Amino acid sequence: MLLQLLPVVAFFALLLQPSSAHFPPVVAYSHILKSPLNSNITISYKTPPPGTCTTVFANQSQYTGYIGIPPNTLAPIQQNYSINTFFWFVEARVDPATAPLTIWINGGPGSSSMIGLFEENGPCEVVQMADGSYGTQSRMWGWDRSSNMLYIDQPAQVGFSYDSLTNASYDLLEQTFTYPPAAVPAGRPAYSFLNGTFSSNNAWATANTTEIAAHAVWHFLQGFLSAFPQYNPGTRPNTTQVQPAGIHLFAESYGGKYGPVFANLFQDQNLRRSNGSLPRNSTLEIKLESLGIINGLVDDLVQDYYGATFPYNNTYGIQAISQTDELNSIFAFRSTGGCSDTILACRAAINKTDPAGEGDVNATNVVCNAAVAACQMVSQAYYYTGRNAYDIRQTNPQPFPPAAYQEYLNTAAVQQAIGARVNYTESSTAVYDAFASTGDTVRGGQIEDLAALLSAGVRVALIYGDADYICNWQGGQAVSAAIAALAAAYTPFLSRAGYADIQVNGSYVGGAVRQYGNLSFARIYDAGHTVPAYQPETAFQVFSRVILGTDISTGQPIDLRAFASSGAANSTHTNKPPAASAAPTCWIRSIASTCSDAQKAMILTGGGAVINGVLYDRAADYVAPSGTVLAGVPGSPPSSSSSSAAG
Repeated sequence: MLLQLLPVVAFFALLLQPSSAHFPPVVAYSHILKSPLNSNITISYKTPPPGTCTTVFANQSQYTGYIGIPPNTLAPIQQNYSINTFFWFVEARVDPATAPLTIWINGGPGSSSMIGLFEENGPCEVVQMADGSYGTQSRMWGWDRSSNMLYIDQPAQVGFSYDSLTNASYDLLEQTFTYPPAAVPAGRPAYSFLNGTFSSNNAWATANTTEIAAHAVWHFLQGFLSAFPQYNPGTRPNTTQVQPAGIHLFAESYGGKYGPVFANLFQDQNLRRSNGSLPRNSTLEIKLESLGIINGLVDDLVQDYYGATFPYNNTYGIQAISQTDELNSIFAFRSTGGCSDTILACRAAINKTDPAGEGDVNATNVVCNAAVAACQMVSQAYYYTGRNAYDIRQTNPQPFPPAAYQEYLNTAAVQQAIGARVNYTESSTAVYDAFASTGDTVRGGQIEDLAALLSAGVRVALIYGDADYICNWQGGQAVSAAIAALAAAYTPFLSRAGYADIQVNGSYVGGAVRQYGNLSFARIYDAGHTVPAYQPETAFQVFSRVILGTDISTGQPIDLRAFASSGAANSTHTNKPPAASAAPTCWIRSIASTCSDAQKAMILTGGGAVINGVLYDRAADYVAPSGTVLAGVPGSPPSSSSSSAAG
């Protein structure tokens, strides 16, 4: 299909010289095969050259590519579009043949899991080299220390994933697409208007509910585990028996919706295999061992109240809004016709008309959209303050984490190295719009799913950075209590388990955790929305202890059947906010979140200077990085170990 686009690519590259052409190069995969479980599903992948994503050990295998799911595979769900899901797999640093398998999914809806790989917990991170270009170093606290890692861009059209390959212009300032590619708007700088290959950007050509996304991921995993049986935890060395694939699923942000629903579908599909309604010889059982949710939006009915109270009453002593604003926000949540009222109306309509969660009943979608609108009023006062949604300690524009990885992933060398068929975008407006059209965020059911997972013996870990506003830890704590109230064996969660210090190392306490049996809630100190980016060592230690089933406070082996953490009934630790917000960097591939209004105006009129993806007032403001930076690029790993690469 890519070959058919080459003449179009060449034509536009010549015709539209004023704009920046960034069409992905021709891709050759080392392996193209059909899934042995479903011949309609194709797996195309390759091994990225050394240096593409630098790992601690050179012998850690990596695979990148696509699993292609043709139209109608999800039947009876309506799916009249192709699903080409991009993945990036990295082996564990030690004993990958016996290491656990962890799947990582970012949220959005519409956010790429390359955020997690490059900004949070992947084996490598992007750094700027002496010549100003970007390369990769190994990450000290990458989660590949403990597990094989699989990063998935989902649903279709997110990140490197796509439905159909389409040439277009992408306006970085407006975050809009023009089909077919066009010339740069008058007066605009060429760097702000890029020609390339993208998805169709049609909201109908992707999932529009979490339930539908779950089915696509289940089919994806069937293809991946069949293509890579050596990483299936159910297939171990020195045995011919295939056991259920015991995997770990970690999801962030909107992953609070994804994780429970995906996990519950895995359980349902396992049941269908056992009762014969799914063929056992052409499917694999996916046995989930643990589900981790990081700063997740799990249930608006439970969490949105804390969107009203957290800005005024938080452990940083920041009163971002007045008490009057707080009371008005609480009223917006509790009042007749307000947030909670309309959520309940949405869920009643779903139970009556759309119990499968397919989002195909327009009248119900309208009711749920009304609930979304009502709930937005709860957080309105906070957003007027200009403080950042992902870190209450900071003001907008967002200063952290840096967006250098987006520049790196959009270089031709990297795209060819990983077999990318489209240009990289961090977020998909098409996917966001599709989910918004059904009111997916307020549809609910996740608390019930999590309670059912506990009853099935799955470990459920809620992990929240305490500086995040949009999915704040007080709301996450309330979610943990709501889950315990529904799971029969977990009603003593609040009465018997207290908050214990999370002992990260011999000298540092990274947070507090309440743990009772398989259910845990961890508050991570001084961390914003993307916890591993802010507190990498703490996040890694908590992750490892969750997947190993140990005491999250200490890492010691325990019998989870009889375990309850010891400590205070409440987490009362107070934090000290920084004296001033960090200075932001205006990244042209992340204009909306990292650039000020003045910088956006500068871009609109062609002012300033862009150097290595960053906007400066003047070219003279650019400061070259240190000449000692060691990093890898595709085909050229670092010449020696860097200081950040300790194993």
